Amino acid sequence: MADFTREYWETALSSIVLEGRCFIDGEYRCAKLGRTFARARPMDGQPGAVLARGEVADIDAAVASARRAFESGIWRHKEPGEKKRILLAWADLIRAHAEELALLETIDVGKPVLASLNVDVKLCADGIQYYAEVTDKLYDEIAPTGRQSRVLVRKVPLGVIGAITPWNYPMIIDAWKLGPAIAAGNSVVLKPAEQSSLSAVRLASLAVEAGLPPGVFNVVTGYGEEAGKPLALHMDVDMIAFTGSTEVGRLIMGYAAQSNIKRVALELGGKSPLVVFDDADLDAAASAVAWGCFYNSGETCHASTRLLVQRSVQQVLIEKIEAITRSDITLAHPFEPSAQIGALIDEAHMHKVLGFIADGEEEGARRAFGAERVLAETGGYYVSPGVFVDMTNDMSLARQEIFGPVLATISFDTEEEALRLANDTIYGLAGAVFTRDMDRAHRFSEALHAGTVWINTYDRSSFSTPFGGFKQSGFGRDRSVHAIDKYCDYKTIWQQFG
Repeated sequence: MADFTREYWETALSSIVLEGRCFIDGEYRCAKLGRTFARARPMDGQPGAVLARGEVADIDAAVASARRAFESGIWRHKEPGEKKRILLAWADLIRAHAEELALLETIDVGKPVLASLNVDVKLCADGIQYYAEVTDKLYDEIAPTGRQSRVLVRKVPLGVIGAITPWNYPMIIDAWKLGPAIAAGNSVVLKPAEQSSLSAVRLASLAVEAGLPPGVFNVVTGYGEEAGKPLALHMDVDMIAFTGSTEVGRLIMGYAAQSNIKRVALELGGKSPLVVFDDADLDAAASAVAWGCFYNSGETCHASTRLLVQRSVQQVLIEKIEAITRSDITLAHPFEPSAQIGALIDEAHMHKVLGFIADGEEEGARRAFGAERVLAETGGYYVSPGVFVDMTNDMSLARQEIFGPVLATISFDTEEEALRLANDTIYGLAGAVFTRDMDRAHRFSEALHAGTVWINTYDRSSFSTPFGGFKQSGFGRDRSVHAIDKYCDYKTIWQQFG
């Protein structure tokens, strides 16, 4: 087993290819206009990869390739067992190239390379494998219409799926879209975030190597306005599956309406409440709060960024959160073996997070610890995990999705007050309740308006459970067999006898 030192990763990085071209119809392609773009590496501010700056013509080419593949039936009509074999081979290739993919992810987004390796790459491969195993277990139905007819209800793929994915967990969320969409028989055009395109391009090449026919999975790199918007507006795209901000989600819905009224599935922002009552196991709650909020530098849509704590235990809980954060959640260069969290995605986002922090202090939030720029001498974009207290739920730190390692703490006195505060948000992605009273735990979790609610834990997940939100956190579900439904529609075939 490799000794994953910083020097090991530096050496490995020097030996891999940073392929930044689009991947269309089974091959790498430069942007049709020949334009490129580059960005600085989050971990040190040094120049990163050069990427194709795809635009309308590139989206047109990718969609045309996807449409040809779909209409030909080369994938959707393939025997289920053969589909399964190819998707399993793809998952195996992802695992075989795990270190390369982890490096691509880390130099793009700044997270610790061991997290990329042990979490992101692993869950990407697991996701493709999960949906590979589903392909030969999907059944049609016979409707109960009586003896004079036989009515088949078929679940059929939609056609060409446009997927637009974010930069915080690129490989994981790519797998959430690609797995069910492709398993259902669709073709896909993926527009990854411009900040995190390298792993998506490599995943596409590995898919073809595994046997996925050219055109079934295409990648167009570029900016949202220049490539994402044309994909969402395209008249030959049947659905857009988007994960990202609520602001952009609104635009995606508008583009769908302006074009061909294509289907839309949105997984958007969050401001998830973690509610701690005075009878809770405070050590378990403190660990859940710290890791739930600060993991991935707070760049997580369902991060536990709003702590609602019963007033009598607030001080003790904050002290425990600080102790865990300082002892266990090490912020360091992403290649350091000790790193638990790394850099924010880019300089602009770092300043946005710091701006939120400054605004919060002006509004009266009190900094308990952290929430400062650190490691500036590296040239990277690092902000330390921090907690604010003495807050009310109308403050900007409590209402806006900061997407950084910043925890807003609000105290309450009664269960009724806690529920009101927890639900007083435009979002509804996730939440949690910590209490030893199981009657209260189930009563509270049922009343909390969120797509996922944890009891005495946080951020537990499985591919067998659907993930998505209520309210302005979007609609449609990733993960689980239910995810396949959104990439399909029902077709009735009626045969009459006599």
